[in-house]
Amino acid sequence: MTTPSHLAPGHAGEGQPLSCVVVDDEPLALSLLVSYVGRTPFLALAGAYASGVEALPALRSDPPDVLFLDIQMPQLTGMELARMLPAATRVVFTTAYDHYAVEGFRAGAIDYLLKPVSYAGFLEAAGRALEWFRRTRPGGASLVTSQGDSLFVRSEHRLVRVAFDDILIIEGLKDYVKLILRSRPRPLLTLMPMKSLAGWLPASRFMRVHRSYIVNLDAVEAAERGGVVVAGRTVPVSDAFRPALAAYLAAHTPRPRGG
Repeated sequence: MTTPSHLAPGHAGEGQPLSCVVVDDEPLALSLLVSYVGRTPFLALAGAYASGVEALPALRSDPPDVLFLDIQMPQLTGMELARMLPAATRVVFTTAYDHYAVEGFRAGAIDYLLKPVSYAGFLEAAGRALEWFRRTRPGGASLVTSQGDSLFVRSEHRLVRVAFDDILIIEGLKDYVKLILRSRPRPLLTLMPMKSLAGWLPASRFMRVHRSYIVNLDAVEAAERGGVVVAGRTVPVSDAFRPALAAYLAAHTPRPRGG
């Protein structure tokens, strides 16, 4: 029997990862999924259990955001357990048999993984859960999460890690954000409000200079009357953000000393 490991209580919200629980009666499968959770920055393990019966009390008293759930288990199957859970918990079924797929989706599963589960498959399923919460919860867009010197953004149905050093300019385009990067010839697009992404950026390294633009301060090449030059491109600076930029430039400009 696996002892539950309450490592990160709480639920996804502004600045928080998705809480998740893993339930599987196969020790190796359970250990593998727990290791996958540990590798995924936007997930936080709230518990790991070897049976549905063992997991049920905790799932009811403190429902996680996401449940990775084996289907074939003794006493209480994954399908039976899923029907006892609060609607707010999103289920990803795991099984060795593909004929459970239709039944799994009828039970409201957000995804269905065949064993042996690869990390790529796991990450894709977790990303679907992340997208669901992003769309349905206030402030959910900020569930795209930062990790040390980088952040993950969802683009073209996958999660992409972007280093802060790689970002030159961020441009807001209505419901989308365009990231202009050093390492990519084409911008990276992600469905997210500019305000949400701005909350994940280090304030000491990035500055909003316009309603539609954020710049990497280390990438600023010159300051002109109408804006700043980043990677050869002039980014407009609006009146509302001009004082903050002027203060930054003054703090980083050597003053001549009198002789």
